[in-house]
Amino acid sequence: MKKIIFTEKAPAPIGPYNQAVLVGNTLYTSGQIAINPATNELVLDNIEDETKLVMENLKAVLEAAEMTFENVVKTTIFISDMGNFAKINGVYGSYFNEATAPARETVQVACLPKNVNVEISAVAIK
Repeated sequence: MKKIIFTEKAPAPIGPYNQAVLVGNTLYTSGQIAINPATNELVLDNIEDETKLVMENLKAVLEAAEMTFENVVKTTIFISDMGNFAKINGVYGSYFNEATAPARETVQVACLPKNVNVEISAVAIK
C-alpha cells in the first residue's frame, strides 16, 4: 500500500504528482528544484545556492517521511550544463557521508522544468 508524503517545508507539486510516495519501507521522491517553499519563487542566483535549495527541499521531504540523507540509496541528478557538474557535486556531496553515499547517475538534459539548472530525485529505505 502506498502512502503519500507531503510537507509544506518543500515546494508544492506543480503538476499531477506528489512530493514523495512511501511503499513499505521504500521512499520514492519526485525531483526537487530550487523553489523556495516559503515564497514559491525560484532561486537561481548562482549554481551553488540553487543546488543547496534543491538539497534542502529534498531534506524536507525525507524528514516528512521520518528519514535523513543516511537513508538514501539512490539519487538521480539532472543538469542543464555539465560545465556546472563540479560545483553541483561539491554542494551535493556536503549532504552525504562519502563512505556511505548513495548510488547515483548524473545526466545533462536539454531543458528542465521552469528552466532551472539542476533537479535531484532520490530513493530512500527505512
